[in-house]
Amino acid sequence: MDAFTSFFDSQSRNIWSYDTLKNFRQISPIVQAHLKQVYLTLCCALIASAVGAYLHILWNIGGYLTTFACLGTIIWLLSTPPCEEQKRVSLLMASAVFEGASIGPLIDLAIQIDPSVLVASFVGTALAFACFSGAAMLARRREYLYLGGLLSSGVSIYLGLLVFVGYMIVDTQDTIEKAHLGDLDYVKHALTLFTDFVAVFVRILIIMVIEKFSREEREKEEKERLNHKAIAEELYASNLALET
Repeated sequence: MDAFTSFFDSQSRNIWSYDTLKNFRQISPIVQAHLKQVYLTLCCALIASAVGAYLHILWNIGGYLTTFACLGTIIWLLSTPPCEEQKRVSLLMASAVFEGASIGPLIDLAIQIDPSVLVASFVGTALAFACFSGAAMLARRREYLYLGGLLSSGVSIYLGLLVFVGYMIVDTQDTIEKAHLGDLDYVKHALTLFTDFVAVFVRILIIMVIEKFSREEREKEEKERLNHKAIAEELYASNLALET
């Protein structure tokens, strides 16, 4: 349970002393190697998530069961000792598959509306993740860690999107800081970033689907208005012809 509670313990970002706050060392080679491992694992998790979404499209498996399965595998992963590396990586991939299946209905809806919406959402998320993670890496150590408390209050879709984009920065710097302090658990760190990525992707996709619906509704209303106008003009022309 220690590993599980540490994952949700956001207060760990506030325990450093004044001396550590003055330390702005560059990223060491060990931390650089750790980050490469984290992002490689993250890429594998995203591929596994895409597989889960594809399985939902094929067999309609996404729902409450896959959501609970995802939570269960995450808890199992976090309660597994770091020494069991292969098992933890397998659990991470399994949780990613279940997560992909859980958001499969939303992805399926986006494909039915317009496949380009799905592509644009993923590209937008990937670009945002790359840009903000890069900013977090280039910034001074701990510069964005104190945003954590402010980011926990987001509620709406748009605000929620901004919140989780902020968490990309916070969690990237948190990963770097923990690696500097000797925590090289790349599986747990990849899980944190994976959660951020999916949260941003889902919100961008929802926003784009809503915008697509609204645009189609406006186009439909405009088309009906033009049709009514054409009918009225035709009736008016017919009345003129009868009068003459």
